[in-house]
Amino acid sequence: MRSQQHQASADRAALVVACALAAAVVASGVAVIYVKYLTREEFGTLQQVRAERDALDVEWGRLQIEEAALTSHTRIEDSARTELNMIMPAGGEVRVVEVPAIEGGDDAL
Repeated sequence: MRSQQHQASADRAALVVACALAAAVVASGVAVIYVKYLTREEFGTLQQVRAERDALDVEWGRLQIEEAALTSHTRIEDSARTELNMIMPAGGEVRVVEVPAIEGGDDAL
């Protein structure tokens, strides 16, 4: 009788362990699927951010070219002549003004 009780107890313990292991396997599988889903979502976000970065790089390059064109000496000189009616002074009209150095260096200005 004791042997049958001991056997039944051992069978129940084995069944509990098997059920616990099966639950752990199922939980692990669900966790793997969920992490894979999150990874795909984040990869999609990464691709969007990279595309945005590339678009911003293109825009930055365009703006640098535009800045270079707008700040060229020829364009500035033409704008000064046409819009501000400025002229290049003749050699005898140029005056050089010397400013005495201030003690304390350039930061004192």
